[in-house]
Amino acid sequence: MTRLQRRSSGSPVAAFAALLLVAFLYVEAAIPPFGCDSSDPSTDTFAFCRVDLPIRQRAKDLVARLTFDEKVFQLVNTAPAIPRLGIPAYQWWSEALHGVAAVGRGVSFSGTIRNATSFPQVILTAASFDAHLWYRIGQAIGREARALYNEGQAKGMTFWAPNINIFRDPRWGRGQETPGEDPWVAGKYAMQFVRGLQGDSFEGGQMPGHLQASACCKHFTAYDLDRWNGFTRYRFDAQVTAQDMADTYQPPFESCIHQGRASGIMCAYNRVNGVPNCADYNLLTRTAREKWSFDGYITSDCDAVSLIHQAQGFAESPEDAVGDVLKAGMDLNCGSYLLNYTKSAVEQGKVVEAEVDRALENLFAVRMRLGLFNGNPKDLQYGSLGPADVCTQESKALALEAARQGIVLLKNKDKLLPLPKEQTFSLAVIGPNADAALTLLGNYRGRPCNSISPLQALQSYVENTIYHPGCENVACSFASIEEASNIAEAADYVVLIMGLDTTQETEGLDRLNLVLPGEQHNLIQQVARVAKRPVVLVLLCGGPVDVTFAKIDANIGGIIWAGYPGQAGGVALAEIIFGDYNPGGKLPMTWYPQQFVEVPMTDMRMRADPSSGYPGRTYKFYQGSTVFEFGDGLSYTSYHYNFITVTPNTQYLNLVGTIKVVEYSYSTKYAIVLDKDSGPCSTMKFIATIGVTNEGDVAGKHPVLLYARKENAINGSPIKKLVGFESVYLNAGEQTEIQFELNPCKHLSRADQDGVMVVEEGIYSLIVGDQEFPITIQLTNY
Repeated sequence: MTRLQRRSSGSPVAAFAALLLVAFLYVEAAIPPFGCDSSDPSTDTFAFCRVDLPIRQRAKDLVARLTFDEKVFQLVNTAPAIPRLGIPAYQWWSEALHGVAAVGRGVSFSGTIRNATSFPQVILTAASFDAHLWYRIGQAIGREARALYNEGQAKGMTFWAPNINIFRDPRWGRGQETPGEDPWVAGKYAMQFVRGLQGDSFEGGQMPGHLQASACCKHFTAYDLDRWNGFTRYRFDAQVTAQDMADTYQPPFESCIHQGRASGIMCAYNRVNGVPNCADYNLLTRTAREKWSFDGYITSDCDAVSLIHQAQGFAESPEDAVGDVLKAGMDLNCGSYLLNYTKSAVEQGKVVEAEVDRALENLFAVRMRLGLFNGNPKDLQYGSLGPADVCTQESKALALEAARQGIVLLKNKDKLLPLPKEQTFSLAVIGPNADAALTLLGNYRGRPCNSISPLQALQSYVENTIYHPGCENVACSFASIEEASNIAEAADYVVLIMGLDTTQETEGLDRLNLVLPGEQHNLIQQVARVAKRPVVLVLLCGGPVDVTFAKIDANIGGIIWAGYPGQAGGVALAEIIFGDYNPGGKLPMTWYPQQFVEVPMTDMRMRADPSSGYPGRTYKFYQGSTVFEFGDGLSYTSYHYNFITVTPNTQYLNLVGTIKVVEYSYSTKYAIVLDKDSGPCSTMKFIATIGVTNEGDVAGKHPVLLYARKENAINGSPIKKLVGFESVYLNAGEQTEIQFELNPCKHLSRADQDGVMVVEEGIYSLIVGDQEFPITIQLTNY
């Protein structure tokens, strides 16, 4: 190096060449951390390095070779190296919610790879109702994650995503991270994202030689409050009924773990019915590992273990907290509590060393499943992935496709949209989110491959575009109404780009109101009042906002919800506004009116209680007025549905094996479903064939949503629930048929007050659009 520096001092060209050589040598030397290096002869004696042995046997052998002090150091997210065994350091905490991000401690963008594809925030991706899209996004993120690791820019391959908590309350600052309010949709999203990221097939059950990357289902469970009205996630004790736990809070995790086969779980900060999630044996061991066959590691949320003693008072001492979580089945502490207190906990008899060994075996088994103890990962499966596989044209096109499919058209009075492209006209673009490319990304964002703001994208369509922010920021404590109105009055068309950003909703920050912040409402109305034509209102936000005023104002002709649409969101929005893409997204959550803030955010009940005025939550149980409903979303064309066949339309539940009959006091029978995946339940199904016709003159991608409703519903049955969805592309005038395979045990069941899944005898209606079809469920003894 000294010689290089001396030679380069005489010539700028030589100096530049030397720097290039140094950079090249650095890149060539970048080797991802791994164990069992074949060039080290000592590894031949380690059974944990033998790839022909079962993973669990290898992990057990490795743990048996550790001293107790070495074991303790491996129980936290920043795990040090163990040089005498050739075990490298490992960082468990990395994030990849909607693209690989340097939010945790495991990923760096300071090397050859400087960026990663930033897909839409999850809430908008969910609005596509396209499971194949969700899978492809997971795949792309997994590939980019592995490429970063191969390039030496990641210290681990365990990514703490997806967030699949139910978007129960519209004020929740992290609702943007989730697939919405429907447990079944959240479960489908979780399953497909995990399969894609980990390297499984779309259908599942075809995992390759080792994991592409490791996914983590979070936050387990009933976690959907961060900071509201004096309550924080760190102390909150969620009071949840067995009924709500069974049919709302747990189903997404069952899908993520059992069907998606995720290799990680994160237990949440909060308590549920008095017990901290990370110290709940019934939750972590009996449910996740035994009932759902979980095979992986369980991590705490960061510093959650310390809170069990310091904030929640559940454990009397730090050692008690350590004993509680290890005995419950937790394996890893994000933080340092297990590092500091595990040894004294064992010495005090709060926990036995065997529990530590069990945790470590789970941890090292996951690292082995990632191929990190099979020699140099660059020589193995996924080893060829590198910088050329990050920010590819394919992944950038996928980010654009996801934004297009997710954006929701909520109002289009007199077909104001799309705006004309053929004419020369002037366009006024107004609003604090118009030129804010960063806002498009939402929270847990990475460094996007490229990103342009909505303003820049709209300018590419209309040369004569005049811009004014209207407010200094989305808080909009002061609005330049006169200036913005003068610009709007002079323009042929006006697009207002308003809404929220992460200063209003994010992790640690729940909202107090559902209306637009500050003077946004006033600015929108005043601009709309003076504009030549009805204006277009675009809302960038994760959670819903009460824009009833805009819904009924004739001066506001179009309303578009664009969520946080990711790096390509500006382009997708402009394409929709000018008709180069026909919107088809559907809302994955209910938009409540402002008066919903009177409902305590701490009330975890899903079902309405008319006697006390409690309105319930989500489209399944809410009995109040809405601004927009779950599933709302318009198109530039029109679609017609019809039920072609439902075969058979009378379904007989044979009361044997895992189905048992009970009779209500009012003589209505219902069947208790003990296991919806085996016995008679596994063989019962019926097919609903639905015709879909594009009756307009514009082609479009369109999600078809199929609901079921129990007639004369009683005892906490949902108003209706989604039982199927499929996204189809239809040209103008084209028609197609969609077959939904339904199973009464899975799709028509509900939880009773004890949390047991039951199917009631009687008449149900299948609903798609404005079409309904009755089916009958009868219980038999043969």
